Amino acid sequence: MDSFADRFWTSADGLRLHARDYAAASGPAKAPVICLHGLTRNARDFEDLAPHIAAQGRRVLALDVRGRGQSAWDPNPSRYIPATYAGDVLALMDALGVAKAVFVGTSMGGLITMVLSAFRPQAIAAAVINDVGPELAPEGVARIMGFTGKGGSIGTWADAAAYAQRVNAIAFPHYGAAQWDAFARRLFTEKDGKPVLDYDPAIAKAFAPPPPPPEDKAPPPPPDLWPLFKGLAGRPLLTVRGGLSDLLSPDILGRMREAIPQMAVAEVAGVGHAPMLDEPEAVQAIDALLEIAP
Repeated sequence: MDSFADRFWTSADGLRLHARDYAAASGPAKAPVICLHGLTRNARDFEDLAPHIAAQGRRVLALDVRGRGQSAWDPNPSRYIPATYAGDVLALMDALGVAKAVFVGTSMGGLITMVLSAFRPQAIAAAVINDVGPELAPEGVARIMGFTGKGGSIGTWADAAAYAQRVNAIAFPHYGAAQWDAFARRLFTEKDGKPVLDYDPAIAKAFAPPPPPPEDKAPPPPPDLWPLFKGLAGRPLLTVRGGLSDLLSPDILGRMREAIPQMAVAEVAGVGHAPMLDEPEAVQAIDALLEIAP
């Protein structure tokens, strides 16, 4: 794993946030890459992809979204939403003087990227959306919310690896013991000699179902994210899908291709939600996008 610098910045509401900053190899100036992880994850998910990209001459910033990793937990869980996260990303870009970047967003990170297309479209030079779309398949959402914030009894790193396997085996059926141990080291951190999930359990509250409406009123429709997704048109765009994904269905992906015909698509066979982006199919597709990105 190549070296990185720890970078800290302050959000608009005063939280101390963290990112890993991988220096670019020498060469012509190129737009940096900002990597955004999924709901319960952190910057360590990109510890393989980030140095690979940096070696190609692009600075890489892999963020710990608020409430995860080394970023502060939010005392108000209602702010654990993509709009807040997008504001945090823009605060980092402003602090570092980054006007434009290539975004790599896994799951929730892809939704944050879509929100950024509305907040500051000129900030997005190109985008990789990993296993998520402007609609979410309900079975995938139900599975994710079934484990978010619920670590159970974890006393050892062997327990942590067993938890990682129990929760994610559906997505990585080919993983063995060594891979589950490495997965656990990304998902957990050590506190008082024991592994603990490296996120604020309160992130689940933002996804809690609203109270039922009065009998004479229909429930509000879910937010329409299609306009945000369509805002990514006109720039290099890649969507990566796990062949076994239960969150990005083939139907949703097909409608995404209809909405933005020039979008490239890469499917990672035998993997569910979400590809780790270290798979050969994903790396090759990302490299191809970076070849044409500013």
